[in-house]
Amino acid sequence: MNAPLRINLGSGKDFRADYLNIDISDYWQPDIVADASIPLFSAGERVYVTRRFGQILLRPSTFEEIITNDVLEHVSDLVTTMTNCLDLLRVGGIFRIGVPYDLSYGAWQDPTHIRAFNERSWLYYTDWFWYLGWKTHRFVLRSLEFVLSAEGQQMRAAKIADAAIIRTPRSVDAMNVALEKVPLSPADEVTLANFTKKRQE
Repeated sequence: MNAPLRINLGSGKDFRADYLNIDISDYWQPDIVADASIPLFSAGERVYVTRRFGQILLRPSTFEEIITNDVLEHVSDLVTTMTNCLDLLRVGGIFRIGVPYDLSYGAWQDPTHIRAFNERSWLYYTDWFWYLGWKTHRFVLRSLEFVLSAEGQQMRAAKIADAAIIRTPRSVDAMNVALEKVPLSPADEVTLANFTKKRQE
């Protein structure tokens, strides 16, 4: 059986039969046990033995989709995790992310959360890619959806503007984000070169 070209990262109890399930713990019996917050390809391609698909070679630029729900707020090194996902995706591949919103109860009620997210949390992976040292590819934000709490839904029903809703604590529970992997454009390469030059001065 061929392995899926879609990854469910941090699968936990959300095991999906039509995805390659990867988790840091073997408790929920994922297809692969791996820590996505350490560099995956520092020593080249990675080979894993799975129960469902036999031997799997994780290679860069292979996967068409990665999903991760309620995971990124837990990882120890977010930049490395995002870099791993950028590397794993093929050009045009989509990274679908679900995270708690920083003004929600869910952002900090869990003691294992080490960060929260808002609508500007994606800038370094898209517009400011050069700051992370990404030299060939970056992400483009394709969609960002706010998941409203009951209070937020009441505000929307009362015709309160979304801009006011998202600034109101406890009105947004979570965000669903879609990032697409793209190659750097000529303009991106100029920006990267300018940044590199300034760092060397």
